[in-house]
Amino acid sequence: MEIGKIQELEIAREVEFGCYLTDGKEEVLIPSKYLPEEYAVGDQLKVFVYTDHMSRPVAVTRWPKGQVGDIVGLEVKQVTDFGAFVDNGLEKDLLIPNKEQQADLREGGTYAVMILLDYKTNRMIGTTKIAPFLNEKAEGLEEGQEVKLVIWQRTDLGYKVIINGEFVGLIYNNEIFEKIKLGDNKVGYVKHIREDGKIDVSLQKKGYEAVTDASDDILKAIEENDGVLDLGDKSTPEEIQDQFGISKKNFKRVLGGLYKAGKIEIFDYEVRLKKVEG
Repeated sequence: MEIGKIQELEIAREVEFGCYLTDGKEEVLIPSKYLPEEYAVGDQLKVFVYTDHMSRPVAVTRWPKGQVGDIVGLEVKQVTDFGAFVDNGLEKDLLIPNKEQQADLREGGTYAVMILLDYKTNRMIGTTKIAPFLNEKAEGLEEGQEVKLVIWQRTDLGYKVIINGEFVGLIYNNEIFEKIKLGDNKVGYVKHIREDGKIDVSLQKKGYEAVTDASDDILKAIEENDGVLDLGDKSTPEEIQDQFGISKKNFKRVLGGLYKAGKIEIFDYEVRLKKVEG
């Protein structure tokens, strides 16, 4: 039975306050509130196992934001003398002890956190000292691949990100067209793998795919606003970024494609659906 992991266990026996589940060797309690409406001894249940506030293993059907071994962005709920508690999506917040903090954490801040198992106490803990667990060279990644990102550190060039919980990548400042902050969990794309193995990442798909996706979003926005979009050929990059999260260059590409398709009319500060004659 693995602490800090989602797993399937069998209902072994029923008690007044829930059921005991087994992996064939050990048992763990699942409280009544986490049981399905209908169940029977012998059924298999998919559960998450962790330790409660009294350090007892307990099974729940509430999924955490991250399991043991995962790196995720988590918000600090409370800072104490001995560490900071972050929200991992469970009833019991996750402790990041002082010795596991790369820098002091502040309440309300969001940070990239790796979830570990403290084998001395059998409890889940967090750490922001995650650099030793990461690989700066791409292995098994391909350009254009969709990946999971955690925004990790700010640099002069942009933001270092953690890719799929394993690799370090970089998003350049001039390629960020949406509001991001440290600890954000994002979907991104491998833009370029350099000769030295380092990875450049984008929050948008490349080339034609990016324009195609944005085209659908922009056309939908026009249709849902009575056929009018309050952005046009001379709107600022910031206005376009705030509304659609894309560059002005790609915005103008989209408008050009929709115009050639006979779907819109373009003005300096406005776009309108083209009226169908007849």
